[in-house]
Amino acid sequence: MSILITQSIVDGILMGGIYGLVAIGLTLIFGVMKIINFAQGALLMLGMYVTYWSFTLLGINPYLSIPLSAFALFFIGAILQKTILNKMLDAPEHNQLLVTLGIMLIIENLALILWSPDFRSVKIEGFQQTISLGSIGVNTPKLIAFLFAIILSLALFWFLKHTMLGKAIRATSINRQGASLSGINTNKINYIAFGLGAALAAVAGSLITPFFYTSPTVGATFILKGFVVVVLGGLGNFIGALVGGLLIGISEAMGGAFLPGSLKELMTYLIFIIVLMFRPNGLFGGKSR
Repeated sequence: MSILITQSIVDGILMGGIYGLVAIGLTLIFGVMKIINFAQGALLMLGMYVTYWSFTLLGINPYLSIPLSAFALFFIGAILQKTILNKMLDAPEHNQLLVTLGIMLIIENLALILWSPDFRSVKIEGFQQTISLGSIGVNTPKLIAFLFAIILSLALFWFLKHTMLGKAIRATSINRQGASLSGINTNKINYIAFGLGAALAAVAGSLITPFFYTSPTVGATFILKGFVVVVLGGLGNFIGALVGGLLIGISEAMGGAFLPGSLKELMTYLIFIIVLMFRPNGLFGGKSR
């Protein structure tokens, strides 16, 4: 029993890093633009397809395709923000939700038309083995994805804290009008923030491609968990998003180990409800809208 619990915790932590990375992208977009982006899962799916086709057609290792998927989705995200979402910044919240939901449906249906609903997978020679740590097994692609996610999260945190552009993003997040009066081009910051959020989703998609199926609807699997993580950690809080991702990953793995398949998500949403009952703004007291 103890081995099963330990194995579940290890698996949950590895997957939780990916959830945290998806949630950080959502948090960045919400923090700057105050828009809850339902299209984040669809952007993650596009990142997976960039990696899949790069591997299938060009033979590029999925981990080497990460810069390609990040750049492509940064560009797509910036275009979406400039052409559509920039006009919705002052719109009512329900309008913003419907617009991002519409973007998600358009992207998913375009993917269905272009690539069919078939499940696809990528297998990398030499990366499919399991690392044994005593009686505990660690899946190599999941470990690599977790390490990438943690490093990227720390790099983003450093970027926001110690660079001029990062400080401009933080200033825009705290007070858009004040940042504009200080000479910051807030429209440019919006493009960059949404592009970065999309790029983070793309990186998460590329990282999970070696061990998770690729299909046009795969984003729905992650977007709901991403929102749970964001709210659980606290809206606008990067550390909270990462910690929330680890917590949800562990609870999901424990549910899968001890509950029937149809109830394995129960622990995740039970923890979510309990936390919101006692800390409505999340574990780290994120900003309320």
